Amino acid sequence: MKLFIIANRQQDPAAAWLAIDALTSTATAQELTVTEDLSTADMVIVVGNNILEHYDLTGKKVYFDTIENAVQNPSQCLQHAKQQATLYQAAQPVADTSAPFSVLAVTACPTGVAHTYMSAEALEAEAKKRGWNIKVETRGSVGVGNEITEEEIAKADLVIVAADIEVNVDKFAGKRMYRTSTSAALKKTAQELDKAQAEATLFTPKGGKSTAQTGNKGEKRGVYRHLLTGVSYMLPMVVAGGLCTALSFAFGLDASSVEGSLAWALSLIGGQTALALMVPVLSGYIAYSIADRTGLTPGLVGGVLATTLGAGFLGGIISGFLAGYSAHFISTRLKLPQTMEALKPILIVPLISTLFTGLAMIYVIGHPVAWLMDWLTNWLNTMGTTNAVILGAILGAMMCTDMGGPVNKAAYAFGVGLLSSQTYAPMAAIMAAGMVPPLAMGVATLLARHKFVPAEREAGKASFVLGLCFISEGAIPFAAKDPIRVLPTCIIGGAITGALSMYFGIQLMAPHGGLFVLLIPGAINHVLTYLLAIVIGTLVSGVLYAILKKASSQEAQQEMASLI
Repeated sequence: MKLFIIANRQQDPAAAWLAIDALTSTATAQELTVTEDLSTADMVIVVGNNILEHYDLTGKKVYFDTIENAVQNPSQCLQHAKQQATLYQAAQPVADTSAPFSVLAVTACPTGVAHTYMSAEALEAEAKKRGWNIKVETRGSVGVGNEITEEEIAKADLVIVAADIEVNVDKFAGKRMYRTSTSAALKKTAQELDKAQAEATLFTPKGGKSTAQTGNKGEKRGVYRHLLTGVSYMLPMVVAGGLCTALSFAFGLDASSVEGSLAWALSLIGGQTALALMVPVLSGYIAYSIADRTGLTPGLVGGVLATTLGAGFLGGIISGFLAGYSAHFISTRLKLPQTMEALKPILIVPLISTLFTGLAMIYVIGHPVAWLMDWLTNWLNTMGTTNAVILGAILGAMMCTDMGGPVNKAAYAFGVGLLSSQTYAPMAAIMAAGMVPPLAMGVATLLARHKFVPAEREAGKASFVLGLCFISEGAIPFAAKDPIRVLPTCIIGGAITGALSMYFGIQLMAPHGGLFVLLIPGAINHVLTYLLAIVIGTLVSGVLYAILKKASSQEAQQEMASLI
């Protein structure tokens, strides 16, 4: 017989652990199996009160007892459980048809800037159309916004998690949950809300294996999701480090070598500290996404070793996955006596996974990857004009393919990663091309005003402003409504801009900020030619779309209004 033991740790944590330990030890002596997977249990023993909302016990044989009796008389508790356990049926509350449907949502994207907030607005707008109550918590670059409270969770009928990175949602334990991506929540809001109602499943935290339904089956999860989580946490390091380093160059290229000067201090803060942390943070949070807190230590150590051995961001990515999956494997597969379980997350898992990751990086992975990074860096820095133009065109086209989707993020992550090896040209091409789609849509609405209804013209103004900030998602309302014309024209303009940026030898030291980075001395080496590349790509895309665009009917006004 398999037992699942639940104890209320909130009332008296120490007594709860004693109860679990006493029951587990006694059950083992009686040749009973204690399982951590509720779904496989034949019987559930509940000691304590006010905890059933976190577990779905429907259809299980359940026995209730006090913590005190479980500690003092575990054998008697087990005997009574065998004799008196009964099938549990949760009370079905009478539906209050007068109360509106209540939805909570969490949104998070890798950069924590555009998709996070745009998907939140889309969910709020669609829910309000349906007469639902909704509150959306954003997990953006500035932290948690519009935080959801315990009282709101208790009243919620449904939780929607629209996230491209790993986010902690344990506080929603016991609620019906539906998972999707920010892109799907933004572009297919109505469909995703319908699917959330139909497909949401009960969520339990990782201790009981998360069971929330993941929507958008075609969306890449797993490895890609873990990588984006690492990139998300790494970005602030890269931005701060790159801009501090750029500011140090404003005093002259040799000024940072004068110890004690302001330029030296900025270089120490940026290039030697913040940027030195980018690979360890990337590695650490890839591992954190895979194995939660147990993966953080081996991930950080592996990232530092990748930096020390010269393996760069490629080594950091490999060490992050190695650390995360090894920590997860040890956590889930290593079975210890109940008395030693508490040592697993703080001693056994970090020690073994750190040793495994560290030794693998030193003796197996580090040096070959370091050679590969040296070759890649040397190739990028010495490639001829033709190769540079081709690379810039490819990266530029990728940035405009799906407006913040997987292809866009892959190109962006490639450029950010190269900053760790002081290779700045691809990042310039990537950011310039990423600004083209929203800027081009703004230009098109000006050049061919008669083809756009008022709502589209207003969307064009907003898109232009977002483009100046390097937020490619500003073009999404146009791409969603007219993808056959918008996407090709944007890809052409983005490829031209990326190619011109590489042709002019432009280098950018900050991975975000759009044209506002130009205000920081030293952030870009050739400001005027950089602006020229962006203007040319924007005009090409804008003029092409203005020519190809068909005049919108009045019905299209309502459709566009729903997208913005």
